Amino acid sequence: MKYLLWLLKAAIFFTLFAFALNNQQDATVHFFFGTQWRAPLVLVVLTAFAAGVVVGVLGMVPRWWKHRRAARRAHGAAKAPITPTPPAPAPAPSPAELPPIHGI
Repeated sequence: MKYLLWLLKAAIFFTLFAFALNNQQDATVHFFFGTQWRAPLVLVVLTAFAAGVVVGVLGMVPRWWKHRRAARRAHGAAKAPITPTPPAPAPAPSPAELPPIHGI
């Protein structure tokens, strides 16, 4: 299994490496107000991917904080000693409420 994972990682690496070698021509990215950026295509794709990862992580940060806060509260509540109250004993039924005994 370990060798299969290494083989998969190597295949992914060589595929991406071949992609980078085949896309070395310059690409122009046009921004607002007439500004532009000229760079190899593979660098433009890598930059767009990295920017997408950063935006995705920043979008998840508030939810992560919320879950951490809730986990911390739950963990703090679990540490507090809990003394359960014993259940109140049920009142004994009166003889009139007992089912009739047959066969005796």
